[in-house]
Amino acid sequence: MASLRIGFVPEHFSTPLHFAKKYFSLSADLVPFPAGTGHMVSSLRSGELDIAIGLTEGWVAALATQSQNQADQNNSQPIKNEFRIVGTYVDSPLCWAISTGHSRDDIIDVDDLVDLEEDAIMGVSRIGSGSHIMGFVLADREEWTNPDIIEDHDLVVFPLQNFENLRKAVNDETVDFFMWEYFTSKRYYAADASPHPIKQIGEIYSPWSSWKIVASTQMIGKPELDEVLEKVNLGIKHFEEHQEEAVEYISSELDYEKEDAREWLKTVRFAEDVRGAKRTVVEKTVEVLRKAKVLKDEEGKEVGKIIGIMKDE
Repeated sequence: MASLRIGFVPEHFSTPLHFAKKYFSLSADLVPFPAGTGHMVSSLRSGELDIAIGLTEGWVAALATQSQNQADQNNSQPIKNEFRIVGTYVDSPLCWAISTGHSRDDIIDVDDLVDLEEDAIMGVSRIGSGSHIMGFVLADREEWTNPDIIEDHDLVVFPLQNFENLRKAVNDETVDFFMWEYFTSKRYYAADASPHPIKQIGEIYSPWSSWKIVASTQMIGKPELDEVLEKVNLGIKHFEEHQEEAVEYISSELDYEKEDAREWLKTVRFAEDVRGAKRTVVEKTVEVLRKAKVLKDEEGKEVGKIIGIMKDE
């Protein structure tokens, strides 16, 4: 049997996955996706990945729109490589930093984005990524979508593939702002950060637990998937019990400052048992994504087409 392929974002959240492979013989090829969840959606559908760990909103949005598109096709043949949410990796929400170019004196905070002469341009990694979806959650929070509050204002989206391109784009003013995880962004807030220093103008938390595990529907119910989930559990347990080792790994292999790694450890809460996802979490995510106009009203109603393994409430 070919080795399983697990997609992941090569940031600090991936540390327990590294420990699972190093100490508990996780039998899989770990495939990094710096561009994030949106890129992994494409790779799962094309059959390039068997399992992936990514952001809740990216998985839910992709699965909700996929199931509705299939329904609209009058029960035509399903997408060749379907996937479902099978696990909960991180229980805590994600803090998204909102950033602009370091020298953008016309943008000091989020409120300034609606005062620009032209519509604000938001940089994202890919369409359907967390950086894209959370932009609409931000727009809803700021009431940018309410014409009674703000007239003639549109949020323009500009895909730029990765974090470095986003930092470059806010400095050359191709885009006005972007959103990325706080601690990954933080090390570029110094004026002498290289390349492409940035400036924080705000933050927003995802209104749901932040990271989920998905798998190809062909793997659900198979012992290979159960084994992967159990090995990830062991990796998380090792992470919790050896936090200084985690700090060393994050600082030496993932390019974070030790101080930032220790601060992040105070904020993150991994799942005690990764197997399964709660219906209420997915329903809450769907509700917020509808409100933010990421999903249409008819999308996301069939939770069984989003969750492959249900976790007890």
